[in-house]
Formats: sequence, C-alpha cells, structure tokens
Amino acid sequence: MKKRLIIVMSVLALCLSLVFISSGQASIFDFGRKQDTVTIPRSQYERLQRYAQMDEILQYIETWYYEEPDVDALIENATRGLLYGLEDPYSYYYSAQEWSDYWADDEGEYGGIGIQILGNYLDYSVTVTQVFRDTPAQNAGIRKGDLLVRVEDIEVNAYTMQDAVNVMRGTVDEIVEIEVLRGTEYITFQVPRAIIHVNRVEYTLLEDQVGYIKLYEFAGESQKEFAAALTELRAQGAESLVVDLRDNGGGWVDAAIDIADLFLDKELLVYSMDRYGTRDEKGYYTQDGKDDIPLVILVNENSASSSEILSGGLQALGRAKIVGVQSFGKGIIQTVIPLNSNTEGFQFTFAQYYLPNDQAVHKIGIAPDVIAEMPEELKSVYYDLGDMTDPQLQKAWEEAKDMKK
Repeated sequence: MKKRLIIVMSVLALCLSLVFISSGQASIFDFGRKQDTVTIPRSQYERLQRYAQMDEILQYIETWYYEEPDVDALIENATRGLLYGLEDPYSYYYSAQEWSDYWADDEGEYGGIGIQILGNYLDYSVTVTQVFRDTPAQNAGIRKGDLLVRVEDIEVNAYTMQDAVNVMRGTVDEIVEIEVLRGTEYITFQVPRAIIHVNRVEYTLLEDQVGYIKLYEFAGESQKEFAAALTELRAQGAESLVVDLRDNGGGWVDAAIDIADLFLDKELLVYSMDRYGTRDEKGYYTQDGKDDIPLVILVNENSASSSEILSGGLQALGRAKIVGVQSFGKGIIQTVIPLNSNTEGFQFTFAQYYLPNDQAVHKIGIAPDVIAEMPEELKSVYYDLGDMTDPQLQKAWEEAKDMKK
C-alpha cells in the first residue's frame, strides 16, 4: 500500500508542476492538448456540463487504468446504467447484436430455448408463461409457471430480465444454464439453443359452431394471421367466437388495434396520457367495417399490455364478454427508438394508456365479466388446442355457445 501511494503522489507532483489548476476548471489531462474552441448555445453548454464528471472519470481511466480499457464497452454499460436508473423493467438498451436479435424475434424465428417470460412489477419476479412445443426448453423439462431465477451468471429479476433474454438467445447448439424455482425447489437445467419457430396464431372449430382462436403474442404478422383464422372459421360455419389471450404478454399496440378493428366500426379503443397529464387527442381508433360475430375473450393473470388493450377496449365498448381472472395490469406503453443508423436502439416507457371509458389499467388489470379460475394443480398442464378438459376454455365455450344468435 505504501509503495502504491508513493508512486501516485510522485505522479501527481510531476503533473502539478507542469500545469496550473485553478478552481477545478482544468485537469491534468489538459496539458499538451491543442485547445480547439467551438461556439454552442448556453443551453447546450450547460447540458454538457452535467456530464463533465463522467467524462473526467473516463479520462482518468483512459490514461491511468492499469490495463488498456475497452472504452466502447464502458460507454455501452454507462448507457445501460442510464436506463436502469429509471427503475422501470420495461426500459432498456439494445446493443447491435441485441437489436438484430430483437427484430429476428419479431419475424418469428430466432436462436433460443423456446420460452416466454413475464416480469412482475410488484415483487420483481420473472415467471415462465409459455414453453413452446418441441423446443429445447420443453425437452429439458422447464414448465409454465416456473420462476426464472438465474440464467448463466445473471440473477434474474424484472430489471435484469432483458439481460437474461439476451443470453438465452444466440448461437444455436450452445448450452445455456437455466435455474428455476418450482414451488420450494430450485432446479438447474442445461439447455441447448435451437432455431425457434414461433407460431403466433392457432385456431379450430369447437362443438356447436363455436370458433376458437389462440393468440400467443402481438408481433410480426399476427394481425394478418388472426384475420385469416377468423375468415376460415367463418367459412366453416362459426356462429360465435372465443379468443384466447391467456399468457399473452402483449407486443405491438398497432396489432391490437388491427385485431379489434375486425369487430368494431369506427371507435376509440384506447388513448394515452403523458406525465404532464396531456392526453393524446389523436388516440387509437378502429375503422368502419366489422364482423358482428358474438365474442368471448379468455384472459388470465398473465394477459398483459396489448392483450389488455384488446380485451379491455372491446369490453368497455360492449363488444365482448371477458371470461377468466383479473389480468396482469400493464397499462403503460413503450416506444422503440433506433440509434446509429438503425444498428442499435433502446426502448422506454413514455405514457400510460386508458380505455375508452377512461378506465386506467396499470397495476389494476381487466376484471372479467365471468370468473373462471384455473385450479392450482392444472396451471402447468399443457392442453391440446381446443381440449375441453381445460376448465377455463370450457367456461368460455359455454358463454360463447349461449351468445349465438
């Protein structure tokens, strides 16, 4: 310790003999540099001054750190820290690779393990809400309802959830170590990545001419796939419809609006409000031209975001009956911003949304018209499409059957 202090004091003494520092307005790094000047507005200068301390630290690191630092990595992590500072699990940064993976996921094919997860804003836990069929996750034994607690060396919570997703995606055949909490037991899995094909819409015709559409997420071409499913079910003779949004964590707002448009004439479905209390007067509207098919929407505690816009908006307008349990309660909207010529990006929360009856959703959720709970022992069961031993689907089917004209 004494030797290190002597060296540091000697260096500082040498530097101080070469440059005069007055009132903290210069630093030892100013010596020998060409002092170019530019003229900028005072507002910009004052803004830059807010980051002067960070830049001063970076200059020390660049010059005196004991190894050559990776400055790009430092800046990237500082950017992540800026968004982490919001303490909002829905705001985060995408590196170039993460940005590419994000859009690959939206296209419905990516290298991963085959799960969907949802972060809880109350206790910050992260739950596995979907395990896709015939994927490494299902083959390894991961189940819907497991709490995701660790991915490699990342302790997973709502704030680190996106970091965990970034690790689970990547090079095919590489092994990812996953730890979950199932009940009171911690279980570790070694899961290889594979190419995951996301089937966002499935449908079938149930008994008594009740159509059934399962929508897994609002992404990619989901609205077109949904419209095609509705058209096909109508051609098969469907006289009422169940839309299953259970465990659907959301996605693009526009996709929810487009799907609602199939069942409404021109109506305000949802509107947003910023932190200043300014309402988006433009709102999100559907357009004229609707299918009048009687409609039941099935939701559960993991139905979130765009699922709540679709179900809550149609419920508020008297267009659909909601069956299930209270939904998740994610009533905020994120925007995705590209950076550096669309090679990187970030997303952050910019507004809350409200239903057409001015009902808030955030941390509240959508209350069902008809309560249908899933027994605890059945919550991790995988039902085949349209399996009527599923008690919640059975109840939704009964309601849809009674609504037929």
